[in-house]
Parts: sequence; structure tokens; C-alpha cells
Amino acid sequence: MDIYAIGDLHLPGGENKPMNVFGPHWEGHFDRIRQDWLSKVREEDAVLIPGDISWAMQVEDALPDLEEIGKLPGKKILLRGNHDYWWCGISHLRDLLPKGMYAVQNDAMALEDTAFCGTRGWTLPGKDTSPEDEKIYRRELLRMEMSLDRAVKLKKERLVVMCHYPPLGEGGTETPLSQLLEKYPVDDVVYGHLHGPSLRCASIGLFRGIRYHCVSCDGLKFQVYRLPSGEKVENDPMMGKEEPPFSL
Repeated sequence: MDIYAIGDLHLPGGENKPMNVFGPHWEGHFDRIRQDWLSKVREEDAVLIPGDISWAMQVEDALPDLEEIGKLPGKKILLRGNHDYWWCGISHLRDLLPKGMYAVQNDAMALEDTAFCGTRGWTLPGKDTSPEDEKIYRRELLRMEMSLDRAVKLKKERLVVMCHYPPLGEGGTETPLSQLLEKYPVDDVVYGHLHGPSLRCASIGLFRGIRYHCVSCDGLKFQVYRLPSGEKVENDPMMGKEEPPFSL
């Protein structure tokens, strides 16, 4: 099983939301993703989609988007992003998902020798952070801890974490979330949320033995990204050891 990832698909959700308003490079973006996906992904592979999947406001309106993703090969693992307002109660959502599609929400699941877990995350607190944002971030830390605990109990060889918001600070600096991740045998973290010029702030590569991957679809030039295989690298304090999946 190979593991691929691509986030921030921003499918229309029944709304007239052309993504080319964010630049001509978004023109026909899902057609380009689909073409690349079909050329790479096999049915036995996993594809991680860490949030901002559809612009829909209600789950019924998101279903056509989910069905389009479901037609593609591979086992799709979804995580909620900040724009996924359609994301309903997790039990109901799982009942609605197409075959071969899974949703992770503060818990964990396994495919072959790999455990997958995660939570959305939130904006990193700073000096201008509102009390409400600080509260949400702390709550997301508790959810990630719960998710990691569930993943460890699966006793798999590899542990891959999904979050939507960047888990590291700008320039590859530690955060409360990254400190939490380091307490567990995490191999890889995939995240999205960043677009356009913000991609220059993405932390990509090894940090204290964990590989970080920014997989926003525009940063990937609308191509699915295959996570590297191999054993976990211990205690490497430097970012940038891995070749970025996109160039800036």
C-alpha cells in the first residue's frame, strides 16, 4: 500500500463557486487532480484528504462532491477543515460516505500496517489571539491527544497524523501541538490550509524525527503527493531535509 495525500480540494458543493477567482491556475483544478490521481493511485492505496473538501453548507449538498471523490481509486480518508460546514455528526456522516471512504474525527483507524489519526487543529495562539481562538486551540490539543491514544492502541508499524491547520510555527518552530506529537511514535504529519503566498510559510521536511508534509492542492500543482516510505528518522532538528513536493 502506498500512501498519497492532497488537501483543500474546495469542490463546489452545489454552489457556483469557481475557484479561478483565486487565480487562473485554479481553472479546471479538479479535472487536473482527477487525471493525475488516475495515473498514480491503485485501489489498494490510501489517499489522505486533510480538510476543506467541499464548499457545501449542508451534508446533502456535499454528497455529489463526495461521490466524485469516491469514484476515484484508493481508500480515501477524510478530515474536517475550517470550511467544511457540511460536516455533520460523525456517525451519520460515516453512514453516508461512499464505499471505500472513511472519516477521521478525534479518533483513529488502520489500513494494513499503518494507523491514521488526527483532528482539525486551529490557528496558533499569539499575542493578538482572542480568548475564543485560544479556547478552540486548547480543545483541539485535547482532541489530538485522544486521537493519538487511540492510534497507539492499534499497535501498527507506522503512525500517520492528519490535521488541517499547520502544526508547526512559521519557519519550522515548535508549538504546543508539535510538542504533543513528539510524545508519540508519529512518523508523518500531513496538513493543508495554506494557499498562494502563504505556502512560503509551510514547514516541510524533518523536525525532531517527524516528517511534515504540506499538501494543499495548489501547492502540489494539483497532483496527488506520495508520502515517502522508510523508517522513522530519529532526532533530526533540521527542517528541509526532504525534497518539497512543490517549488516556490
